[in-house]
Amino acid sequence: MKLLFLFLILCVGTAKAQVGEYRSELAFGAGGGIVMSTVGFMPEVPQQQHKGFIGGLAVRYTSEKYFSSICAVVAELNYAQVGWKEELLTPQDEPVINTVTGLPEEYQRNINYLQIPVFARLGWGRERKGLQAFVQAGPQVGIYLSENTKSNFSFDSRNKEKRTSPVVAQDTMAVERKFDYGIAAGLGVEYSHPRLGHLILEGRYYYGLGDIYGNSKRDYFGRSNLGTIVLKLTYLFDIARTNNPKIK
Repeated sequence: MKLLFLFLILCVGTAKAQVGEYRSELAFGAGGGIVMSTVGFMPEVPQQQHKGFIGGLAVRYTSEKYFSSICAVVAELNYAQVGWKEELLTPQDEPVINTVTGLPEEYQRNINYLQIPVFARLGWGRERKGLQAFVQAGPQVGIYLSENTKSNFSFDSRNKEKRTSPVVAQDTMAVERKFDYGIAAGLGVEYSHPRLGHLILEGRYYYGLGDIYGNSKRDYFGRSNLGTIVLKLTYLFDIARTNNPKIK
């Protein structure tokens, strides 16, 4: 039985060596950037990209090198400013003028979230010194923190008659669902230095699978999911490294 047990361990170890080259590396750091967002309303609400800030902490665990692919898991804890900015135009594609102020009407909703994405990452290139390209994808959840509205008109005096879209219910509706979830994916490049750490530039897209408002037959909106584009710069420093002279 002891010989059989040792044989099984040897077989598993050999198979693991054939499948991938072992790693056990941990890196920690922080990053920030810009997030551009819209909300997928149904009925549709014409929008421009809402621009906000995203920033927070990041941790990465690298587990193995499978052929030429460097396999890792990345998790982040970010504060993100998302929302929507309405495109208030007339049928002639001209700005909607408020009848009281005489100014083009503007409306923007800012929603602040605590976001937690978890990515499976595949990289190709240098690990310790040089450049590496990567792709990553995984789930993301968001916890609602707060919201505020930026507009230059009162709702009683808004010029609804001149708007291309008659949909205005969202202007006065607070976020109803405080938990957001969806799928994120992206790509980027990383420059590594054995003493200075890792500098990462990336872009990613998030598609919300949940809605910020109720979506039953009794609710106004059938869909109200977030969609975001993130451009982010992150710095990581190594906490633990694999003792392997083959790693470059």
